[in-house]
Amino acid sequence: MRASNAPVRSSTTRKMKKEEGKKALPVARQSQLQQSERGTSSKRRRRRRRTKETKARMSAAGGAGKVVCVTGASGYIASWLVKLLLQRGYTVKATVRDPNDPKKTEHLLGLDGAKDRLQLFKANLLEEGSFDPIVEGCAGVFHTASPFYHDVKDPQAELLDPAVKGTLNVLKSCSKAPSVQRVVLTSSIAAVVYNGQPRTPEVVVDESWFSDPDLCRQTNAWYLLSKTLAEDAAWKFVKEKGIDMVTINPAMVIGPLLQPTLNTSAAAIGNLINGAPTFPNASFGWVNVKDVANAHILAFEVPSASGRYCLVERIAHCSEIVRILRELYPSVQLPEKSADDKPFVPIYQVSKEKVKSLGIDCIPLNQSLKETVESLKEKGFVKL
Repeated sequence: MRASNAPVRSSTTRKMKKEEGKKALPVARQSQLQQSERGTSSKRRRRRRRTKETKARMSAAGGAGKVVCVTGASGYIASWLVKLLLQRGYTVKATVRDPNDPKKTEHLLGLDGAKDRLQLFKANLLEEGSFDPIVEGCAGVFHTASPFYHDVKDPQAELLDPAVKGTLNVLKSCSKAPSVQRVVLTSSIAAVVYNGQPRTPEVVVDESWFSDPDLCRQTNAWYLLSKTLAEDAAWKFVKEKGIDMVTINPAMVIGPLLQPTLNTSAAAIGNLINGAPTFPNASFGWVNVKDVANAHILAFEVPSASGRYCLVERIAHCSEIVRILRELYPSVQLPEKSADDKPFVPIYQVSKEKVKSLGIDCIPLNQSLKETVESLKEKGFVKL
């Protein structure tokens, strides 16, 4: 490239000269210019609007003619995933534990597009081969089915086996189906951050972090262990079998509920609204369920998507959650103090660089909390 000796003019200089030129023009000419600029601005707005509309149409037709499978379809994240997949034109083969239980199926069958493009199947996570006929013919498989409980009596039976064996059984079925182009696994930030490294405000967690199974066992963190072992087993299996897999690792998922039952993460917000005497001394990552569902779809649709994607709008201590709720609902009696007298657990950061490459720009925490409470109110789980 040839170097130029011409002086570089700043945008400010150019703008000043443009304004000076305008002042030198007759009033009538200035008026014409202003009208022209307004017209150009209006054209730009129309062009942007048309671009948005085109993207919306492309989005709506993105899955036309494609068949995908969603496991654990009656769950919180999966219900939204099914809804958005149907909106985009996909045909969805959805697995549920009991297709005859209206609490598991009615909200799915009522979704737009469900009548023509949603098929429900019964499948047992612990039964090898039970997913074979379901994933057959599917271009993508979204494995979301995994229990999320904190208080368990038998961790092996209630959490570990369904998470690890269930994941491997689904992947084994995928390995037998030539139609499957990519698997998207719902993992968790729980499989990322719990490794003994300090988590303080200057620390930035990213997708290279992995939770330590031994530390999970030592602290009886059974849910964290279930997600950590399941993801680890999945990566080993897909590497051996040559399966294209992407994992989504969301933090604490909140936002509106589609299902009629109360899930664990939404219940945590409901407890604060319903008169809990204290808030937990804990810092969590928070993310909207709609962003999580959308991230799953983009992880399937974007050809360059690979590896893991941490999904966190931001980390906030529970005291901050209470503060936001108090601003949103000033008349509600919310807890004033922490559950213990220890210093507040510090917040930390989670990198958004990789997830932004998918095209995800997370819904703000304040809005997510508002949507959660309004949804809980609508379904009768809280009274305001």
